[in-house]
Amino acid sequence: MDPVKRTVTLLSLCQAVFNTGQAMLMLTAGLVGYQMLGENPTLATMPISTMVVGTAMATIPASLLMGRFGRRNGFTIGNGIAFLGAAIAALGVSIGGMPGFAAFCVATFCLGSANGFAQHYRLAAADVAKGDFKPKAISYVLAGGVVAAFVGPEIVVRTVDMIPETRFLGTFFALIGVQFVSLALIRTLDLPRPTAAELRETPRPLGEIARQPTFIVACLSSMIGFSLMSLLMTATPIAMVEQFHHALDDTKTVIQWHAFAMFFPSFFTGAIIARFGVVNVILAGIVFMVGSVGFAATDTNVLHFWMAMFLLGLGWNFMFVGGSTLLTESYRVSERPKAQAFHDFAVFGLVALSSLSSGALLQFLSWQAVSLGAIPFLVVVTLAVVWLAWRRRAAPSPA
Repeated sequence: MDPVKRTVTLLSLCQAVFNTGQAMLMLTAGLVGYQMLGENPTLATMPISTMVVGTAMATIPASLLMGRFGRRNGFTIGNGIAFLGAAIAALGVSIGGMPGFAAFCVATFCLGSANGFAQHYRLAAADVAKGDFKPKAISYVLAGGVVAAFVGPEIVVRTVDMIPETRFLGTFFALIGVQFVSLALIRTLDLPRPTAAELRETPRPLGEIARQPTFIVACLSSMIGFSLMSLLMTATPIAMVEQFHHALDDTKTVIQWHAFAMFFPSFFTGAIIARFGVVNVILAGIVFMVGSVGFAATDTNVLHFWMAMFLLGLGWNFMFVGGSTLLTESYRVSERPKAQAFHDFAVFGLVALSSLSSGALLQFLSWQAVSLGAIPFLVVVTLAVVWLAWRRRAAPSPA
């Protein structure tokens, strides 16, 4: 196999295993919080929020560590943090109550921090790919999440009552096992470091990089696509199970197909970008997001939840792959660590805010109001993308 394709395949497998753990956590974290908090569930989504805060806080250190010690060593550090988080999560669930909830929030912070490292799987693929294969490499790595879409929730359903005295404890023991598989894959990676000539390029100040229209739209597409996905997906298990009394099995199915819609298009997204252009792909993602809001706001039966989450996953894929592709057009090799760090910090900072507000909005407003709150943000990113498209038509040279 071609070395570049072999590396991209391994990165996709690493993404698949890591996302399996993330899918397990996203399905259970809000429910575990709800279980521990009892009659005061306002902060039930706090574990998801601390997870995303952990991601945001790890993005800059992860990027700088990888720039200094290499991608593989950076991924290994992230895996060690994930081991720690899974172990603390199991401990928190076994304790229960407010002390257990506090420990569980620490655990999800650690697991989120590990995600700050794992976000570089797609960027590592972009590093080794050249030309038209670059967007395809990014999307192929994200396609690894298709496995996670079904395996992660299935593990949850099969382990949730594995230890009858403590619901969800078996799930987090299984999550520890997932980290062992992840480590084995990481150590097979062979990722080249930048050449001396590439590193000799004079890096521009971060402010100059961040003022480029391409960089601005890359950040907005990734930030808004990811944060709206987090806002609605975080609220979905609680809304379905606790507010509208749907079965956990139905909720599992909705989350599985949401995750499938997030990652399966990645088998094609890179080719679609090459055929129709990254701007048009981001605009298509916005259309999918609007469709998701429409289904979420009009009814609360299982079919409407399914359609809303499926379209939400498609919208996330097009907006995030599109944003990541635009990002790679905006920096030189010598600027890579700080540009990627700024982008991912901005993305997960907003995602943290959206997930933190999700539980409170759901508690004090309604599922429909949470859904409709996405519309103003979609208007903003639409105007930004149209602005970039106009600039590119007016001046064919790269923005």
